[in-house]
Amino acid sequence: MKKYLFLITVMVFSFLSGYAFDKYSINRNDLPEAAQKFLTTYFPKAKVGMIKTDKHFLKKTDYDVRLVNGTTIEFNNSGKWTSVDCKGKEVPKDIIPKAIRNYVNKNFSDVKIVKIEKTSTKYEIGLSDDVELIFNLLGQFKSVKMDD
Repeated sequence: MKKYLFLITVMVFSFLSGYAFDKYSINRNDLPEAAQKFLTTYFPKAKVGMIKTDKHFLKKTDYDVRLVNGTTIEFNNSGKWTSVDCKGKEVPKDIIPKAIRNYVNKNFSDVKIVKIEKTSTKYEIGLSDDVELIFNLLGQFKSVKMDD
């Protein structure tokens, strides 16, 4: 009986894993419309190096975009950005909420924002000096994290 239960479990997981796959492309049209507009607005001259479409069985699809200049951008299923990492270059200012920009300009005037990540509860901001700042969704400073 245990053998049959194990065999059935293996078969079900094998079947279900066929529905979770990654697809690679360089065509912007493979992205949701909101993601295409984001790229056109904030990275108009940048060329797409790779788009990875992650389709998950019980989770919605997400998109990882790598631009030729090294910038990586992650989008959720509806095409809204969740992470922008410019790899040492400055994140476009209009992506960053004004309250966060003002805080960083006031308290860290000699560095630039090179990464921003948005979750359901917070923003994580990466600075060019490897300091990471945490803000709530209203742009209020919560904590600082230093890389060692």
